Amino acid sequence: MGDTTFGKGCHLHLIDGSAFIFRAYHALPPLTRKSDGLPIGAVAGFCNMLHRYVEGNNGPDAPTHVAVIFDKGSHTFRNDLYDLYKANRDAMPEDLRPQIPLTRRATEAFNIACKEMEGYEADDIIATLACQARDAGGRVTIISSDKDLMQLVGDGVEMLDAMKNRRIDRDGVFEKFGVGPERVVDVQALAGDSVDNVPGAPGIGIKTAALLINEFGDLETLLDQADQIKQPKRRQILIEKRDQIELSKKLVQLDCETPLDFGLDDLEVRDADPDKLMPFLAEMEFRTLSRRIAEQLGVEAPTIAEPAAAVEPDGEAAEAPAFDQSEYSCVSDAATLQVWIDRIRERGWVAVDTETTGLNEMIAELVGISLCVEPGQACYIPLIHKAGAAEDLFGSDDLVEGQMLVQEVLDLLGPVLEDPAILKIGQNMKYDAKILARHGIAVAPIDDTMLMSYAMHGGEHGHGMDTLSERYLGHTPIPIKPLLGSGKSAITFDRVPLDKATDYAAEDADITLRLWQIFKPQLHRSKVTTVYETLERPLVPVLAQMEMHGIKVDRDTLSRMSNAFAQKMAGLESEIHELAGESFNVGSPAQLGEILFDKMALEGGKRGKTGKYSTGADVLEDLATEHELPRRVLDWRQLSKLKSTYTDALQTHINPDTGRVHTSYAITGANTGRLASTDPNLQNIPVRTEEGRRIREAFVAEPGNVLVSLDYSQIELRILAHIADISALKQAFAEGLDIHAMTASEMFDVPLDKMTPEIRRQAKAINFGVIYGISGFGLARNLRIPRGQAQEFIDRYFERFPGIRAYMDDTKAFAKEHGYVQTLFGRRIHTPEINAKGPRASFAYRAAINAPIQGTAADVIRRAMVRMPAAIEGLPARMLLQVHDELLFEVAEDAVDTVIERAREIMESAADPAVHLDVRLTVDAGQGANWAEAH
Repeated sequence: MGDTTFGKGCHLHLIDGSAFIFRAYHALPPLTRKSDGLPIGAVAGFCNMLHRYVEGNNGPDAPTHVAVIFDKGSHTFRNDLYDLYKANRDAMPEDLRPQIPLTRRATEAFNIACKEMEGYEADDIIATLACQARDAGGRVTIISSDKDLMQLVGDGVEMLDAMKNRRIDRDGVFEKFGVGPERVVDVQALAGDSVDNVPGAPGIGIKTAALLINEFGDLETLLDQADQIKQPKRRQILIEKRDQIELSKKLVQLDCETPLDFGLDDLEVRDADPDKLMPFLAEMEFRTLSRRIAEQLGVEAPTIAEPAAAVEPDGEAAEAPAFDQSEYSCVSDAATLQVWIDRIRERGWVAVDTETTGLNEMIAELVGISLCVEPGQACYIPLIHKAGAAEDLFGSDDLVEGQMLVQEVLDLLGPVLEDPAILKIGQNMKYDAKILARHGIAVAPIDDTMLMSYAMHGGEHGHGMDTLSERYLGHTPIPIKPLLGSGKSAITFDRVPLDKATDYAAEDADITLRLWQIFKPQLHRSKVTTVYETLERPLVPVLAQMEMHGIKVDRDTLSRMSNAFAQKMAGLESEIHELAGESFNVGSPAQLGEILFDKMALEGGKRGKTGKYSTGADVLEDLATEHELPRRVLDWRQLSKLKSTYTDALQTHINPDTGRVHTSYAITGANTGRLASTDPNLQNIPVRTEEGRRIREAFVAEPGNVLVSLDYSQIELRILAHIADISALKQAFAEGLDIHAMTASEMFDVPLDKMTPEIRRQAKAINFGVIYGISGFGLARNLRIPRGQAQEFIDRYFERFPGIRAYMDDTKAFAKEHGYVQTLFGRRIHTPEINAKGPRASFAYRAAINAPIQGTAADVIRRAMVRMPAAIEGLPARMLLQVHDELLFEVAEDAVDTVIERAREIMESAADPAVHLDVRLTVDAGQGANWAEAH
């Protein structure tokens, strides 16, 4: 770009350098340069962030000018005003101190303007530049989440929280401070800042400060008229602490007149200069980043003499070597495998991955095993690869030469995989453990990178290998689709040529080890080690065993139900046609829309992009409160789903070898810690309708056994009573009262002895709905009552139980400030959408309110499941299913009472001693020949 004068049409980006540095420092494990041991973790993260910034800002809205602004020194004019300013701040970590000047060099190496000034904070420089750019007619984006910079927002100045990819405008400032940007300093002056040691007005926080400023207009007027404030204590503080408050305003007010020794024109965007950038990256020994940038710039990557050591669990390490498939090996004989086994035993750990013919662990064949002991050093052991080209569907079934016998490999490798002194590392280790268990190998102990990511970043992003590799390693793994193809021409992995199979499989193990080396030390820093070690990792073998047991399903019962559902659907179709006055395809959304909104002229019809009416469940549920036809359609759809999803589909899931259905539990399937049942989903069988409950009749015990169900009684309401400290609910639970009847009595002033089923049903819907942040709109749908009446119910509920509203408000505030909420056991559920606008924000609020409750309940049953195998060991009993708050067992008839006693004790004490609940957990037990009878 040529020389220009900053003015209208220009766009200035101001990057908060300190924010980048500290985010980089805390995001990566401690790294050291191989050649001399210099700490470089923060520099590595900083360079990656700069590179992503440059790559992400080259579109039509790209900046014309950019600068990274740093703090220089610790003494500024504010320290002259107040010698205790920032006195409480912790000392800079010793390993970060030598990296600070390197981040300045990194900025210059990327050819980005790097600015700082003695005696002034970076915020003052940013403020001055923002004001100058705004006055010149340009736009400004401040890349930071620092609340102190929010006073600058408005009139062409915005902020971007790069970590959350969230723009902060005037509305965003108001969400944070309760006032517009022009009054932020007034609020900060009153509230003070413990981080920067700004004293403020003792006892006045952000909310109170905003109320006062909005009432009086500005800080000066408030202080002048402080004697008019009604609250005595608040009035006294404002009068007595006036000087301190006015000093606080001077401390938080940014200086827009900083005497800069450069101008806006000096910040013009410049293209990267390989002659500056590549030598710096080589000096830092950043191999992966050097190679990636060199490829993008079309230059040769610098030669970096010696590969750096891999990251060790103790955190002392340097950057791992680049991914290089040519370094992977294919093991074809026992002698070579023994070399790898010797290396594993010497190292004490190994990343393991299996390749199979499919995703169903109960029927997939083991095709090969990959191992990795050091980053970049991995191998693949093929077992049953078949001859013939990959695209040849009718290739020979003869095995490719150069493969060992399956049993020979298992005999050699099995003792290593079962050795308690060797850690086995996997990504979704439950899958590999089940595959190997079918071959007689009990893999233990294990670490799982997927679960580590989930413990640290639940709700923040996905936890699949490709996602984690790209996010944390900057590497896109070899895709599987080109190897296997798609559609009718798709092949299984045993048809992939050995060279390509080796590259793909060995890379998986390599990626897994590198992720483990990053995640293992981060668990402690993220304060989730206990969550991972007690709620995630020990659950893997428990679930694997449950899934392999499976549950017996009676095919004949399912078939009879399918026929019955079909007959009932036909009856409903006749009723629907009669109500509509004509015959039509009830299963056709387009025809249904025409009937409802054209012929019957019901309100609420909205056409989509195709011009057809929307007739989703939400639309029909609204209409069902007013008209019979949509109610009947909802009933018909429910039966149709039961038939297709369960009574028909479950028959195809019966394993031909075991005669049982084997669901698979996704440990990371829900942000709150709830397990998700898949292939087939046995957790979503409806239990509110008679037809849904009948499906459970098809799940049966083997002869001589019964099914035993143990179910937590209203666990989420009990947790709500504890967390929100609701004495009325606590007392009701303590006395063993019918909680829904008690709630109805409290809300509707109806004595318990005059309670009707309908009033109790309404109270039950509100009890459970409130946990999920239900609105009047949602409750109206659930109860099929007018929206106004539903909202009255909710308003009355909050009046009777004010602690619930306080809990909801406090939880939302915590989530907005920290970006996550937390269960009683320390599980963090991140809420990245909490500061979004519109419907996304409403959903995020409801999720944040529910997450600590549902998440704590999920943690409780996880703890029970982990302890259960030891409790029932030696008994003729097997744990088969987990369905939210219920555990289902198959037990010999003569051991039922013993199993119920032991299992109930484990479940009811699962919260202790980690958490002391004010409300006792209770478990209901049932037994029967089938699941419906047991439940």
